[in-house]
Amino acid sequence: MFKFLTKLDYLLKETFLGLLRGGWMNWAAVSTVTVLLFLFGLSLQTSWQVETLLNQFGSQLELSVYLEPDTKAETIETLVANMPEVASMRTITKEQAWTKLVKELGISDIENATQQLGENPLVDEMKVKARNSQSVPTLATQLAKLQGVDLVQYVDEAVKRIAQLHQGLNSMTLTITIILTLTAIAVNTTTIRLIVMARRREIEIMQLVGATTAWIYLPFILQGISFGLLGGAIAWSFITVIQQFLGQLLANQPEFIQFISNGVQLTAAQTLLLPLILLSFGAAVGLIGSLFAVRRFAR
Repeated sequence: MFKFLTKLDYLLKETFLGLLRGGWMNWAAVSTVTVLLFLFGLSLQTSWQVETLLNQFGSQLELSVYLEPDTKAETIETLVANMPEVASMRTITKEQAWTKLVKELGISDIENATQQLGENPLVDEMKVKARNSQSVPTLATQLAKLQGVDLVQYVDEAVKRIAQLHQGLNSMTLTITIILTLTAIAVNTTTIRLIVMARRREIEIMQLVGATTAWIYLPFILQGISFGLLGGAIAWSFITVIQQFLGQLLANQPEFIQFISNGVQLTAAQTLLLPLILLSFGAAVGLIGSLFAVRRFAR
């Protein structure tokens, strides 16, 4: 145990000394990783929020199913309820709809109004709520095929636009992340390589006294991981500050905007997961860059 702690102490000291000796190149590597993780974190968080908004619209979106005049809602209620895409449904009979309509029109004598028209001109209606926004078109098609259904209506333009935004955001995030990841790895590789070259004489002495390759180059690998972790921590700090600023800014906005902003708040799991993803991603970038750097010298 003592031997292990001694080795760990040596590795940590060498890693810290390497970070101090790196100078401005260290900050170049950390800054590159910070920019990468900052943009990636913002994009990931926005993607989560748009997905939440999409699901929110989808869960609140109802399909209006109008039946044929001679069809009663109870004849197809069981079929509709058993559809896997259906989250819930409610029935509005033509009598209920007619009563509501004449009241909205200010007609006090409902029976007289019905007699003047000969009969109730309305039809039974079913309000069907889909489980998610993606299943709405499919559910509408299935409902329209049921016997006794005259018309199925739903407003899907907003959902389509949000879905397109979500897809475009994911594509843009992937492209930017790939480009910046390659850049960050290249900068980390160059930085570690310069640090190794600056300590070439020390490395040669260690080789002469019998130090293994892994023991010699492990501190440099830890330095690369440190670049990534530090970049991840800084990026997360910036994202947190922006979140707080936007939260204060939206607090003074109209109620509708506040309702939308409250609806896209990150869950507790996502709030905890975001910094873990950033730190893990940063550590992976630093690890890959440092491995590329020491591979040449280790040979």
